[in-house]
Amino acid sequence: MASVDLQTVNIYGTNAVQKKAVPQKAVQPEAADLQKPAFKATAYTSAVTVRTSLQTRDEKKKYEELSNELDLSYRRKLEFALKSGQLLKNNSNDKSSVLDNLHKILKEERDPGLDKIKILQECLDILANPYVITQTCEDIPAQYKRQVIGLMTDLSEDPNKIAEAKWELDNMHTGTCPAASIEFDLATKHTAEFFRIVEGLTSPQNAVVKNIRMDSLSEKSSEAIWLLTKFKTPHKLNNFDSATVLLQPDENAIIRARIQNHHRDKGERSIIDVLMQSTLMQLGSQQTYNSLTDKRAPNAWTQEDGGLIDFEKTYVESVVEDKNTTSVTYQIVDENGRLKGYEKDFATIKKELLDTLNMGHNIIIGYTWPDPENDNRLAGHEITIVGYKTNEKGEGIFICQDSDDDIAAPIEMSEKYLLPKIHHAGLPDEIASRDFKYEDSWKLGLDEFQESRKSA
Repeated sequence: MASVDLQTVNIYGTNAVQKKAVPQKAVQPEAADLQKPAFKATAYTSAVTVRTSLQTRDEKKKYEELSNELDLSYRRKLEFALKSGQLLKNNSNDKSSVLDNLHKILKEERDPGLDKIKILQECLDILANPYVITQTCEDIPAQYKRQVIGLMTDLSEDPNKIAEAKWELDNMHTGTCPAASIEFDLATKHTAEFFRIVEGLTSPQNAVVKNIRMDSLSEKSSEAIWLLTKFKTPHKLNNFDSATVLLQPDENAIIRARIQNHHRDKGERSIIDVLMQSTLMQLGSQQTYNSLTDKRAPNAWTQEDGGLIDFEKTYVESVVEDKNTTSVTYQIVDENGRLKGYEKDFATIKKELLDTLNMGHNIIIGYTWPDPENDNRLAGHEITIVGYKTNEKGEGIFICQDSDDDIAAPIEMSEKYLLPKIHHAGLPDEIASRDFKYEDSWKLGLDEFQESRKSA
């Protein structure tokens, strides 16, 4: 990670940007040139212990030490986390609890420029209300703009490049909606793992290692290795059944995180949002994301430089959440980016969504609309469906989380409005595989891209 203390360091100096040593636990990519796999996993959720009272001396000690560092409002949020059963959840990669990881944030060293109490407060804000997770981009205060523009332009003195970077910085709207949706899902469904990752990303290493089962990516180990390698995910093979992966944000994310530590405005991304979303964007974009510009490099699946596309998002979900998500595409879009039709009727789409909700899962979807500023080509956004209800008129309503609506609460969308707009949805494999003709969208996209290159 780039070590830049924007309060005291002039980044134009020769030693202004320091590269931290790779943590001892870091793992490197394995080389592989293997056949493309079928993308699925064997497990969608993991068992979790839920308790609402402190039982051991160690738990009571950690709770007391946390409480002593918090003001009254955050002590109440800590108590809420305990009484709601969230604080002692241990559904993390190493079986550590939420409490363990919050205590580690308090007692162990944090990244220079990040305040441990502020991080704890953000953790408790999310535990009290995960809808505070947002993708809304933070502004760069005037005193840091010259330095940040220098990084964006690679210290160029070209006035055109500087002007372009300044415009981008002043008009930035993040394209991290898929990452923010996964962040929300991780926080609500894999709570202890979420805070274990937060602890690692805010540590001096700005990274965390995670053990994954190979069958969380594909039934065949060789195919799982192909996916890890194709996405350039740093990893180490432990055996045929498991691997250790390294999760870390891009090197510029810490700059934005440190700025947010001192200058976060209401409604902007938190320190946690910045680091988590960068990490997830890195994982899905083949390690090419840049937090300063909110751009990623085009790759074998897309020529876009914005957010993650559906099967990149699915890969990220499968790695960080250890579940068998399959990206199912519902809309048929022509080569001009306009809607042609649907792969399934709305009744079938609705049943697949409701069956997934009834299994206890959120559903990350991409929905579209014609963009009048782009010749009515489809524009898109990722949100998370968290529930469903019928209103007093008998109309079906989907309850959703939108990381880009400036509302720290669930929103409602009628099924009549939403169903025709859903381009793709991340579903459990057992639901996606009901249609025997279905083929994973990541493979279809890769095949289409390769065909288009041959034609060109």
